[in-house]
Amino acid sequence: MHSKKLICLLGISILLGSCGEPSKSKAQTSSKSEPDSLLGGPCEGCEAIYEYGSRNLLAVDTLPDFSANSPKLKVTGTVFKNDGKTPAGGVILYIYHTNRKGIYPKKGGETDWSRRHGYIRGWVKTNNNGKYTFYTFRPAHYPNSSIPEHIHIIVKEPERKEYYLDDFLFDDDPLLTKEKRQRLQNRGGSGVGLPKSQDGILTFNRNIILGMNIPNYR
Repeated sequence: MHSKKLICLLGISILLGSCGEPSKSKAQTSSKSEPDSLLGGPCEGCEAIYEYGSRNLLAVDTLPDFSANSPKLKVTGTVFKNDGKTPAGGVILYIYHTNRKGIYPKKGGETDWSRRHGYIRGWVKTNNNGKYTFYTFRPAHYPNSSIPEHIHIIVKEPERKEYYLDDFLFDDDPLLTKEKRQRLQNRGGSGVGLPKSQDGILTFNRNIILGMNIPNYR
């Protein structure tokens, strides 16, 4: 994210931001493989999607502090190609959010974008059916702020530059006013959902359409 103010401008489609910082070699490789460097528009910090290190990404990930926090949340869905019908496999998704106090917690000694995003973050790679799942917990509002609860999300398609999507937003959040809803860009489709109890856990279902409402996507 740029700054807290810019975070608010980029992520929730002008309300919130999506940001990150990768290793230089991976970031440079990404830029070279993407013919249109303007894809998605400005997004300082989106490169954090590369900070998963050497781990083998799967279609399911559990974020830090999941077991210690409530309400627990399952974020799941299908990623589709730009036609809105064909499941997209091999797509990397990166999410991060605040803790239950509304802050991005740090452990100290951070040298990457966790300095800004905190350590409550995770990565998945969609399976052949385009499915993805994150296990986490519901974030809180920023302290003394009117910004709705949200989960940031960044996407990386094979052979394309990374870009951010509309944040996950909660339909029952009183801070998600009519005016704020009207300003959403629906990048990748709507990010607004109402978690429902399924199999003993609140479940937030969201399908994603790659390239939908993304500037310079072709």
